[in-house]
Amino acid sequence: MLSRKKWLAGGLVSALALIGLVALPANAATSVRLQYKTSASGATADQAEPWFNLINNGTTAIPLSGLKIRYYFKADSAAQQYRFACSWAVVSCSTVTGAFGAISPGTATADRYLEVGFTAGSLAAGAQSGDMQLRFYRADWQRVTQSDDYSFGTSTSYADWTKVTVYQNGALLWGTAPTGGNPSPSPSPTGGSPSPSPSGPPPGGSGVVFDDFSYVDANDTSIASHNWTIRTNQGGPGIPGATWPKGNISFPVVSGTNKALQLKSVTDGTSAGTQQSEVLHQRKFLEGTYAARVKFSDAPTSGPDGDHIVQTFFTITPLNQDLDPNYSEQDFEYLPNGGWGEPANIMYATSWETYRNEPWLAVNVHTENRISYDGWHDLVLQVSGGQIKYYIDGALFATHGDIYYPETVQSVNFNLWFISGGLLGSSTPRTYLQQVDWFYHSKNEVVAPTEVLNRVNSYRTASTRWVDTVPNA
Repeated sequence: MLSRKKWLAGGLVSALALIGLVALPANAATSVRLQYKTSASGATADQAEPWFNLINNGTTAIPLSGLKIRYYFKADSAAQQYRFACSWAVVSCSTVTGAFGAISPGTATADRYLEVGFTAGSLAAGAQSGDMQLRFYRADWQRVTQSDDYSFGTSTSYADWTKVTVYQNGALLWGTAPTGGNPSPSPSPTGGSPSPSPSGPPPGGSGVVFDDFSYVDANDTSIASHNWTIRTNQGGPGIPGATWPKGNISFPVVSGTNKALQLKSVTDGTSAGTQQSEVLHQRKFLEGTYAARVKFSDAPTSGPDGDHIVQTFFTITPLNQDLDPNYSEQDFEYLPNGGWGEPANIMYATSWETYRNEPWLAVNVHTENRISYDGWHDLVLQVSGGQIKYYIDGALFATHGDIYYPETVQSVNFNLWFISGGLLGSSTPRTYLQQVDWFYHSKNEVVAPTEVLNRVNSYRTASTRWVDTVPNA
């Protein structure tokens, strides 16, 4: 409701401007106005977060490809490199570009600029672009000093801002540039300055999926457009009657400016007071390499410890009937407090052929290790040539095959759930968390764990937050 009010307010301002009831700056006599706010208003920050909203006050549409927005800042050192990222944009981050340029000679508040451009789209007469949630950060991941930056402002609500400029095909439409800040030829669209980013994405087999989980919150519409689903329906696994609230999924910053997918599950020892969490990708995966960086935890963030909780990364095909021959599943499952007859920490790698619920019959093979896996771990699953290989932190953990090799396309899932009958006898609420830094898949290609990390680092160096070139099944 709040976001709708903001849109209505913005539209009202545009309408008033058109009939002359709002005075516009002299240099906005053409058609474009820029509004700015920031979600990082401190003198220093993990990243600068300039958010923009473009407004077309004219009577004709404007091709976005002809517009450039420049945000001016003072580099923290002469040799410092920066990286650009688009977290969310109504016009789609896939159409937004970012490049860095130098101002020479510089001033006390500006010797660099971030130039934001567009590859497609149009801004209709009287329309506004809506949120463009942008950010840039130091390549060494140290904090950014922004209190001395020419374009920096502390407003956390959108307002006209003339210290950011807008150009159309090189002509100034809005704002006032610092000395030396008017356009020379535009910089190349790279992730940093002065050195360029990699020229293209890392290789893949027959397509890749990479997600850095740089979403705003569980309501970010990019989640669904990137083929993920946040589960909200009731049912197994776990505590009968437990709920799966959408709000238990979030995307906190976990290091520097890097975000992660976070699953939260809570319980007070009762079915009605138990919430579980799950995020799943569409079914289109079979052979190839799957990988994720996952943070497991040995204890709740609050409340008493000891519940039998399962922290997971897995692939699965639905069970359509008891002992369905087309069912398959490959699991990384960590039980920090034990469960299923185990008294303490245990990590399972389990490959399934099928199962039956009543009476219970499991057709699977598993490998286990009874140690703590508290903290971050790189998990790699290779499915190829009749073999299923599980790696943890680069070391081979398990090899399965034979009838347990999958035959039909699967989804990719992360979930955090409590084992039925394994809750503590305590009414004190407790909260458990699991985090996922990134997910990577290469279809029909066996990728070594070290090469997976190289490819993920290449995407991040290029400020590539999401890729999906795997065909739908």
